[in-house]
Amino acid sequence: MTLPDPAATPAGADRTFQVDLRGLVDLLSHHLYSSPRVYLRELLQNAVDALTARHGLEPAAPADAFGISLYADGSVVRVEDDGVGLTEADVHTFLATIGRSSKRADRIAEQRGDFIGQFGIGLLSCFLVADEIHVLSRSARTPDAGVVEWRGRGDGSYTVRTLPASARPRPGTTVTLTPRADAGEWTRPVQVHALARHFGSLLRHPVIFDDGTGGPGVSVNPEPAPWARTYPTPGARSRGLAAYGEEVFGFTPLDTIELDLPAVGLKGIACVLPEAVPAGRRHGHRVHVKGMLLSEQAEEILPEWAFFVRCVVDAESLRPTASRESLYEDDTLAAVRDALAERLRAWIARAAASDPDLLARFLQAHHLAVKSLAVHDDEILRMLLPWLPFETTDGHTTLDEFARTHRTVLVTSSVEEFRQVAAIASAAGLGVVNGGYTYDRELVHRLPEIRSEASVADLDPATLTAHLDPVDRETELAAVAYLALARDALAVFDCDVALRTFQPASAPALLVDSREARHERTRSQIAREQEGGLWGDILGALRQEGPRAQLILNQLNPLVRTAVAIDEPELARTSAEALYGQAVLLSRRPLRPAESSLINRSFLDLLAHALRKDS
Repeated sequence: MTLPDPAATPAGADRTFQVDLRGLVDLLSHHLYSSPRVYLRELLQNAVDALTARHGLEPAAPADAFGISLYADGSVVRVEDDGVGLTEADVHTFLATIGRSSKRADRIAEQRGDFIGQFGIGLLSCFLVADEIHVLSRSARTPDAGVVEWRGRGDGSYTVRTLPASARPRPGTTVTLTPRADAGEWTRPVQVHALARHFGSLLRHPVIFDDGTGGPGVSVNPEPAPWARTYPTPGARSRGLAAYGEEVFGFTPLDTIELDLPAVGLKGIACVLPEAVPAGRRHGHRVHVKGMLLSEQAEEILPEWAFFVRCVVDAESLRPTASRESLYEDDTLAAVRDALAERLRAWIARAAASDPDLLARFLQAHHLAVKSLAVHDDEILRMLLPWLPFETTDGHTTLDEFARTHRTVLVTSSVEEFRQVAAIASAAGLGVVNGGYTYDRELVHRLPEIRSEASVADLDPATLTAHLDPVDRETELAAVAYLALARDALAVFDCDVALRTFQPASAPALLVDSREARHERTRSQIAREQEGGLWGDILGALRQEGPRAQLILNQLNPLVRTAVAIDEPELARTSAEALYGQAVLLSRRPLRPAESSLINRSFLDLLAHALRKDS
């Protein structure tokens, strides 16, 4: 079907949009734009695009020759620009893009590549807050053609007519909104001014706001972007950028990193957060396109590992999505992300080479981010691995310091394994690193790449038990009966029992376990539960002699010396179960139901025995 030509309608006659306007406004408000406040951004975008076109038409004009005036007094909102203006044919053309084929819209978008928005959609976004839009425009290309007036209404009708040149003496466009009564939240003077500052503080064209009270207009963007200003000294520049970062984000940056990618016309700063952030939590970044704020939560501008900074950038070549509230994922954005990541790496390298105090403060707050980067970046690994903090048997220390003390560095595979052995390993002089945290085990194993004299190995239970001193033969023989009862009591947990001496003497028992032993016990438990069934037969056939957990009793501990001398079999079994339960609790690993039951039962049995003894 052929659409009627709007230009063929008599001047001043009512026309209707070639789409369902109410449906389109509903689409804009519920599916495209995040808030009605974007109406002002769209008007400012249209004005900026008009100024861009005017400068293209008059390239010799000074940069501040043309500007934007914004007026709001509570009854109207008006945006006026000195831009290229529109002819009547332009108005019909831009409005006709709405609802037409995507191919035509794409062709227009290509022609408007230097602009931020698109006049038709941007103008209709004003229906989010107004029932009537009035446009008065005079073209700078054909100034003698008169002034075109366009008046659109929320019912889907609009009129277009040509007025004498005296209706607007200079080229440009004025858009006036008559707000709806329920739109006061977005159209009050103070709010309009705040929105103008929010969206347009980095615009390159002068924007003046007038609240209708008769006072002088206020500049919305009185200064250029902080990175575009002239500073007397490098120190003053650093302080100025940091002050801007604090104003925007509400924290004092640990440092600021200037970002400059001439290939895509991107400039800005990255503010290093002064405190650590939870792993995996990503902060949004403020992205401006040609000075206009696009998004405050643009996560896609940096890689995931860079969660230690928040950025403010202004770019020329990044492509906004249809809503102009986020960035379109394309090759340009991917290249920008990689280039900004390289800037962050270079900053870390400079800090490591020339500012150890800054590096120490940075690593104290953001070691997890650096560890995630070092796993995949050999350069960062070589520079920073010796300086990264790890949890060790010597406390929290750097690998560089730890490797000087311990020629062989042992690393656990989990946090619970480290907690099981830390005190005993430290007393035995073993150097153990907790490898249970994200990235730690992998990074510790790469230490020999940096320090060739260092040796790294996984902590094996046998390594630890080999450093525990055996008891004398007489003591061992005296404890044989008790150890046999203890092994029988703990057989259900596939746990062996041994008697050794080790420090600290305050530790009655040590549960030495391994991942393989835990897997074997889980499989055995399932086999017992499924005994007689097909699954139980299969698991039973798979079961083989493998590593078992070991409960190592400390002969230096007074409680253990008393326990091994018990001559009542039931009490001996109960004491062994209690020692096992206490060792499991100290390991801080999750309790299995059978272990919880054992701990409760052994406590009650010991309590009952104590009460019988006292009665």
